[in-house]
Amino acid sequence: AENQWQAIVNKKLHFPPELIAAIQEDNALLVGSLLSTGDGIIRQLDESEDRLWREALNLSIRMGNEDTFSALMLGVKFDFRQIYEALLVAVDTNQPRVVKRLLDRLDQEKGNKMDVRSFSMAIFDHSIDDSQFAPGVTPLTLACQKDLYDIVTMLTKKGHAIPLPHSISCTCLECRNGRQYDLLKFSLSRINTYRGMASRAYLSITTEDAMLSAFRLSRELRKLSKKEPEFKPQYLSLEELCQEFAVEMLAMCRNQSEVTTVLNICDDDNEDELDEQTFEEGIPTLSRLRLAVNYNQKLFVSHPICQQVLSSIWCGNIPGWRGSKTVWKLTVSLGIFFTMPLLCMIYWVAPKSKIGKTLKIPVIKFLLHSASYLWFIITLLAESIFMEMYRDEFASRQQNILYNSLHMIWVVGFFWSECKNVWAEGLRGYIVDWSNILDMIVLSMYLASFGLRVLIMAIGHFVCQDQNLVEKCAYFTQTLRDEWWQEDPQLISEILFAVTSMLSFTRLAYILPAHESLGTLQISIGIMIDDMMRFMFLLMIIGTAFLCGLNNIYVPYATSPHLGRFNETFSFLFWTMFGASNQGYVDMPDFVLAQFVGRVLYGVFTLVIVIILLNMLIAMITNSFQKIEDDADVEWKFARSKLYLSYFREGSTIPVPFNLVPSPKALFYLLRGFFCCCKRNKIPDYPPIASMVEAGMDRVSYRLQVVKALVQRYIEAARREFGEATRKDVGNRITELNKGVGRLHSDMKKFYQNLQNSKSFGSKGDGGNFLGKYIKGAQNNFKNFDKNEAMGNSPDLLPVNLHLEVFTEKNTPTNNSESSPDISPESHSGQEFLERETESTCTQGTVEENTSIM
Repeated sequence: AENQWQAIVNKKLHFPPELIAAIQEDNALLVGSLLSTGDGIIRQLDESEDRLWREALNLSIRMGNEDTFSALMLGVKFDFRQIYEALLVAVDTNQPRVVKRLLDRLDQEKGNKMDVRSFSMAIFDHSIDDSQFAPGVTPLTLACQKDLYDIVTMLTKKGHAIPLPHSISCTCLECRNGRQYDLLKFSLSRINTYRGMASRAYLSITTEDAMLSAFRLSRELRKLSKKEPEFKPQYLSLEELCQEFAVEMLAMCRNQSEVTTVLNICDDDNEDELDEQTFEEGIPTLSRLRLAVNYNQKLFVSHPICQQVLSSIWCGNIPGWRGSKTVWKLTVSLGIFFTMPLLCMIYWVAPKSKIGKTLKIPVIKFLLHSASYLWFIITLLAESIFMEMYRDEFASRQQNILYNSLHMIWVVGFFWSECKNVWAEGLRGYIVDWSNILDMIVLSMYLASFGLRVLIMAIGHFVCQDQNLVEKCAYFTQTLRDEWWQEDPQLISEILFAVTSMLSFTRLAYILPAHESLGTLQISIGIMIDDMMRFMFLLMIIGTAFLCGLNNIYVPYATSPHLGRFNETFSFLFWTMFGASNQGYVDMPDFVLAQFVGRVLYGVFTLVIVIILLNMLIAMITNSFQKIEDDADVEWKFARSKLYLSYFREGSTIPVPFNLVPSPKALFYLLRGFFCCCKRNKIPDYPPIASMVEAGMDRVSYRLQVVKALVQRYIEAARREFGEATRKDVGNRITELNKGVGRLHSDMKKFYQNLQNSKSFGSKGDGGNFLGKYIKGAQNNFKNFDKNEAMGNSPDLLPVNLHLEVFTEKNTPTNNSESSPDISPESHSGQEFLERETESTCTQGTVEENTSIM
């Protein structure tokens, strides 16, 4: 008996051939009978028929037949992988009830199988190669990609999660095995994982701070697009999706209190760093907004809500500034320009006075610093004119260092201001901005130029003290410029001063983002310079090739003074690009072969460089400019926001060079910091949200309440949008079906009248049988078809009512491709079926009528 029982238990259940047809017909009784073993024992499946059992289970889920699905689950013992694939199908067709049953079944299986939170082992599984789902797709990632919030919530409560993929350069055992076994599967698994992580459903449900998670994931995806250029479009599309999600979350704010809270939320990593930064009195820290700028979240920063907050802080207590005319703004700017020393003196004496508080407003502070820089530029121009007027004195060793060193007062002030910026922002945050690096280079060149001039004077003074160094004393004090060394310090100083003067004028572009048109042009110029740098690399390669070729041809010949030496050949080819060289330089009548080859190389150089490469550069610049113009509003607002934020920080109210004089306020802060070892952090007391208090969250911090409220509103809005899209899709289907039924109603009415009027037609019983067969066939294909209304005398169309309950998870999956057989793509649309049936019916009626007549 024991052996018989063991034989019964070990007996495999073979796949019934009629099972697929029974599932398609939704015949649950037949399915149950096919799976019945007679002894009540649920047997194991034959491994050779694994694919057939999977197709049967997946088909029952896709067709929405819960009865047949229940019969399969009760009568068949599916293993972990079969249930897992069925779970993917249920998620794909958006059937929460089926998902719940499969999850419960997985809970029974995972104890003896594998962890359901990760499906990374699918990379090494050959049995799922014929599955419709890509490698790395888990139920949670699939639900996240489709933004199925209910299913995502259900899966996360069951312990499902999306593990963060390892770095692309990771050398752990799992990553090395994945690359060696199947590199494509490994890459697709990473892409699908990031698709799930970047979805709106995953960010809003599984993360505590959805906006911060979107920022970080966006930056990570942007880095991956550079590290994995083969998947760059996919990563950039996901990065854009994260930016859009953050913008949509911000749009959920309903009042200014929530906006202020969201823009001032600081994450734990940067909290200490931002707390050390002090801001002007009455100006919020805007930690989240600054983080968005650092993470290059242009859509978020350029959102109207953020721009409104920045503009209100920028204007401060001058609300009429935004709507005032340009003439009035220019008048105020000129007044600040001419009265800058007086205003700085007033602020130095009384920083808490009305004028002092006005000068702390960011827009006024910006005008003060701009006026100071304009005075610096005017000083440079004046020194250049003064040098031209006293050319002889400045060309000799007798020049006075004080005559052209007035600008050094501003240089020292700028250097002190940059040191304060490094202290406030940190070295890492300071060097991120390329403009800061350019400023330090320019200031270093100014200091080097001034230092070399001081060095000349010091050497001349100390050398002349020694009687044994008469020649050196004469060189550093009396020698004419023609006798100076090529590396003379004064020559180097003059060159550095010339270069820095030019760069100082270009620094005026820093204030251009304050104006919309000028700011857009400034951004375009920056992008064009980047294009030119990349173009110069290609130009250098091709130019060096022709330089070597032409120079080697003319080296043995001394007939041409412009070719045969690298310096002359380079100058000749360089000016050829601009059409400023003589083509006769390549001619050598006495050497025909060398002349021919030289002319050919010169012609090819002209063709490649002048016609092809220069036009390619023009095309690159035009393309870059067009990209900026297409997105000019976002680019300009992002650049303007960075300009605004730089003037919100406390301090630096007094511009250069007046910042070199220590103010009583600075001395007071220094003493307070010396005697006070700790500082008090003011915790804002925000009003609670009524909806959150009712939900029992009165003890939760206000910031967390706001974040949860935004997520809740976002999920509700997403569900409404999803439901509206579903209703529109179902409504369009029902509209087409109603039109088809209406045409069928009209054709049947005409056909019935023809049958009544026909004298050659057979008995009424024959006609009744024929129409009865037709109507019975229509009833089999269209549920709720009323025969009496179809054959009645009412001219109205057959009404078709849309009941939303029909499209719940019980009856029909919401996936469009898996609708009921009446309107599914496999069985053709309802309208095509009606037309086909009408044509066939009319044909049959005509044949029978002709037969009766005969």
